[in-house]
Amino acid sequence: MTRYAYVAYVGRFEPFHLGHLSVIRRALDEAPRVIVLIGSAEAPRSARNPWTFEERAVMIRAALGPDAGRLIIRPLVDHLYNETAWIADVQDSVAAAIAQDGGAASASVALIGHEKDASSYYLRAFPQWALIDVDQTAMLSATDLRRHLFADDPGALRLLEANVPGPVLGMIQAFRTTEAYGRVADEFAHVEAYKAAWAVAPYAPTFVTADAVVVHSGHVLLVKRKAQPGKGLWALPGGFVNPRETVLDAALRELREETRLKLPAPVLRGGLKAQGVFDHPDRSLRGRTITHAFHFEFPAGPLPAVRGGDDAARARWTPVAEARRMRGALFEDHFHILEHFLGAA
Repeated sequence: MTRYAYVAYVGRFEPFHLGHLSVIRRALDEAPRVIVLIGSAEAPRSARNPWTFEERAVMIRAALGPDAGRLIIRPLVDHLYNETAWIADVQDSVAAAIAQDGGAASASVALIGHEKDASSYYLRAFPQWALIDVDQTAMLSATDLRRHLFADDPGALRLLEANVPGPVLGMIQAFRTTEAYGRVADEFAHVEAYKAAWAVAPYAPTFVTADAVVVHSGHVLLVKRKAQPGKGLWALPGGFVNPRETVLDAALRELREETRLKLPAPVLRGGLKAQGVFDHPDRSLRGRTITHAFHFEFPAGPLPAVRGGDDAARARWTPVAEARRMRGALFEDHFHILEHFLGAA
């Protein structure tokens, strides 16, 4: 006899492995229905998030076989700098899943997971639900599996075979033949070479960057990245701070170099509306990178001419309404930076 009406399970599943499968099996012992919330659901493909929400949902259903009908799978987006919004999304997603299933709003719910380290803090963020703490399955982590896969390790498929369900292995093998895999593997190789260049440092470096959020007449200025990491993604103009400049000066310099924006520096400084520090530990694949973003705003007037320069393939003024729908097309945490200054869609 099951103890709960529903068990909720939150994860990124990049990829879905045997440890995840064992957790879902345990959840199915505890409830007739399991709600699986797949995180980073709209993140662009990267070495950290190589598979789309839809692809991961197929992995999970294929691995569960006949029991897949007992799952309710829903997407869950990230809110890197607004934990309350993320918690609210989890609550809303669980409530919507129960309503979709025809369950009562008062149905008993448990949250399942393993309190392995500080990253598992969220398990204690839902006191209204019971907590099922499950043991960690002894196996390679999803991070390790991705590393072997994208490093083109000759033994990668054997490691995957030992750590992922058979149907998932087949999907990963098919993924390795796609253009998307090639782009992610190229980004992975670039990031590994970047990290290797700093490997001789006496301690892990912390990088400082600056970004410009320029809003003019209801449009925000974006650039398309010309090189890895994030080649082809849209981004805020910005880059690394030079040793002999302030962070604001770095933001203005990168803005001019990447967009050829002709607004004079005094005019830009006069339009400075807000600034913020964005320092999520996982915000950049390259390592610990803290950025300072500066929000410049000009309410009305013709849009100044811009064009891509330096390491930007293109520059364009994007309607704010459109930018707020570009979660899956923006580099690193730049969507979350826009969300901070411009509000959520």
